[in-house]
Amino acid sequence: MSEPDELEDSRAPLLDHLIELRRRLLYCILALLACFGVAMYFVEPIFAFLLAPLADAGQKEVIYTTVYGGFFTEVKLAFFAAMMLSFPVIANQMWQFVAPGLYRNEKRALLPFLVATPVLFVSGAALAYYVAIPMALHFLLGYTGMVGDSEVKRQSMPEITEYLSFVMQFLFAFGISFLLPVLLMLLERAGIVSRKQLIAARRYAIVGAFAIAAVLTPPDIGSQLLLAIPLCALYELAIIGIWFTERKRGRDAATAIEKA
Repeated sequence: MSEPDELEDSRAPLLDHLIELRRRLLYCILALLACFGVAMYFVEPIFAFLLAPLADAGQKEVIYTTVYGGFFTEVKLAFFAAMMLSFPVIANQMWQFVAPGLYRNEKRALLPFLVATPVLFVSGAALAYYVAIPMALHFLLGYTGMVGDSEVKRQSMPEITEYLSFVMQFLFAFGISFLLPVLLMLLERAGIVSRKQLIAARRYAIVGAFAIAAVLTPPDIGSQLLLAIPLCALYELAIIGIWFTERKRGRDAATAIEKA
């Protein structure tokens, strides 16, 4: 069966598409709710895991500033964990909805991106948790102790909700930033950018990487370098990946011409 015939056979009326979309969204919501329930059950160990860098930096006490702060912090944390846990299911449901409208070669081309997305995101989040967050905390908590020659002592008392937002910002910033190769390769696949354009824009990409790092991380140079340098490396990795895909498309086109 030719690819046009294959795609024609997979087409469905608009109402069927809407029913299928509703079904996929329902699965996503159910997966999110199930993961939220699991995360709420294990919220204390998750909380302890996220507080570990703060404790390692020497801060052994946190505070709430509102009566309801403890409850809403745990709910926010459980939802954050549920989003992370349910992502593979949500991505799979999105793929199941889109896949019938793609040619066979398009499915083969997009599937590696679907697999690489969670791997890259987790890699970025791991770098943030194990390296960037401890480094930032050691820098920021260094502003304690006596103020100059005065008798005034500075004491850090982190508010737990703000600390959780700080950690989540780091995890999401690094995780999403590590998806840069996937984004660039998809843009190239769609014909929006080319490898030559990416090579020509390399210097601007480096400046952009440091600008993004300056916005998303605390004002210490170590944290900024920890994000900016991987971003530059991932940009180069995307260019290399595009070069390989261009060669593969060239071989496939040559093979198709020979068969014709």
